[in-house]
Amino acid sequence: MDIFSVTTMLGGLAFFLYGMRLLSDSLEKSYNGDLNKNLKAVTKNKFFTILFGIGLTVAVQSSSAVTVMLVGLVNSGIIEFGDTIGVMMGSNIGTTLTAWILSLAGLQGDAWWINILKPANFSPILAFVGILITMISKRQKTRNIGSVLLGFSILLFGMTVMSDSMAPLTEIEEFRNILTAFKNPVLAVFVGAIFTGIIQSSAASVAILQAFSISGGITYGMAIPLIMGLNIGTCVTALLSSIGVSKNAKKVAVTHLSIKIIGTLIFLIPFYILDAIFNFAFIDLEITPFMIAVIHSIFNVATTIVLLPFTKQLEALTNKLVPGGEKSDGFRIVLDDRLLAMPSVAVERSLETVIDMSDLSMQAFLESVEILFDYDDNKAEQILEMEEKIDKYEDYLGTFMMKLSKISLSDADTKNVTKILHTIDDFERIGDHAVNLVDVAREIHEKKVEFSPDAAKEIKVITAAMREIVEMTSQCFRTNDPILASNVEPLEQVIDGLKLNIKKNHIMRLQTGACTINHGFVLNDMITNYGRVSDHCSNVAVAVIESGHGTFGTHEYLNSVKNHNNEDFEKKFNDYSERFAI
Repeated sequence: MDIFSVTTMLGGLAFFLYGMRLLSDSLEKSYNGDLNKNLKAVTKNKFFTILFGIGLTVAVQSSSAVTVMLVGLVNSGIIEFGDTIGVMMGSNIGTTLTAWILSLAGLQGDAWWINILKPANFSPILAFVGILITMISKRQKTRNIGSVLLGFSILLFGMTVMSDSMAPLTEIEEFRNILTAFKNPVLAVFVGAIFTGIIQSSAASVAILQAFSISGGITYGMAIPLIMGLNIGTCVTALLSSIGVSKNAKKVAVTHLSIKIIGTLIFLIPFYILDAIFNFAFIDLEITPFMIAVIHSIFNVATTIVLLPFTKQLEALTNKLVPGGEKSDGFRIVLDDRLLAMPSVAVERSLETVIDMSDLSMQAFLESVEILFDYDDNKAEQILEMEEKIDKYEDYLGTFMMKLSKISLSDADTKNVTKILHTIDDFERIGDHAVNLVDVAREIHEKKVEFSPDAAKEIKVITAAMREIVEMTSQCFRTNDPILASNVEPLEQVIDGLKLNIKKNHIMRLQTGACTINHGFVLNDMITNYGRVSDHCSNVAVAVIESGHGTFGTHEYLNSVKNHNNEDFEKKFNDYSERFAI
């Protein structure tokens, strides 16, 4: 054993960790989203919640990332703390998959089918196929598959390098003496927890233990408590992520730790009691990578089976350890940075938040229209409060989007982030125009402005058109429907025409004495705000349409539909012109 063996071992660990990161990132980019919807759908059934946790962890290859994400979701007020317990249990089971794959390195035999299953033999094939796919394919989804294969092969290569470099350790007497100390189960649990806490990956820790076991010298008596400790150490990531969050979010990390500690106690105490009675012969036998995977899985599955009926008691225990907790106040925007651990989830949550913002903006506008001729101080105050909330939405979303845009995202997530960045300013401005209309309504009320019958009729027509364009824009953005969005621009053009006609007609009435200058000021403010809101609706609709192919060329799109004999546009424009004629 020399310095080169040490550097080789560290290099193998570096390859392993990098391969795991690449594998996790690539799998995460392939994740299809809708996590919030799926999670809420399964929380009513403990069994489905566990399956969801298993599937999610297998999909992203990181139980730590899943737990950190749960902390962020609870801190955001998206889900309740109690709903995360089953997901955490399932995540603990899902993380054992890596150990099973790596256990193939310990296969013995000369048969061809055994040799082909050994990572050292099939990982080069995966690497070649993976790099070939990433170089040739033009589709992001296909390139993600290539990256998955590359990450997997690098991970397996790192495992092989670590195993080969550790072989000389078994010949060193001092190293054997160190391993003997791990026969003390308390020390082994403690060392396992500390080691995993440092590298913050239980899968990597178990892999290193498997690599040691290939070289020999690791017995069942050493491995079993080490595995328990490795499982406890993985809680460090969640505990660190819970710093500075709400008490309800802290409870997620504490529950995660409680599950691991309770599982270790109910596993080790009976085991060593039975060993003292029956003196298990296998305790001093050398363990294989396969049996490490078996024990790792048995521990996590058994812990889940034992604790599943007691989730309410676990929740009560955590509530005693972390007393208190915030309740939702009905309006809480928290785009938690911890969600960035799983970018697709962060993008999904951002979309839900901007939809909430759009709904509030549209509601503020529609209510401001309601009080134009039926003024109410209470409703006016509510609209002002809505606008303040809309401003908060813009601040939160703008800051979070900047952080999210710096992360490597899938093509679909990148398009969604771009769509959000293109629309949040429009929704904020719609809220501002709603406030402007409140001022118009107050002026009409205080000055007792009464429009002529012709002016009132024209205002009724353009107001009806505004209601339709706002509701249509809200619906197309919520459903991401480009077909519905294509109806917005023709109606916006009709509204522009209505504005010009109303102004022209007002001037004619002014000349005949049917209207006054004061009427003109109020009318001009009203239709000016109407026109600007319809412009913002047009921008949002274009963003929905363009997000499908990621161009986001607003002016280019509008020019193309208006100036190139677009029959569909002309038909819709004519239909709206007939419906909203004055």
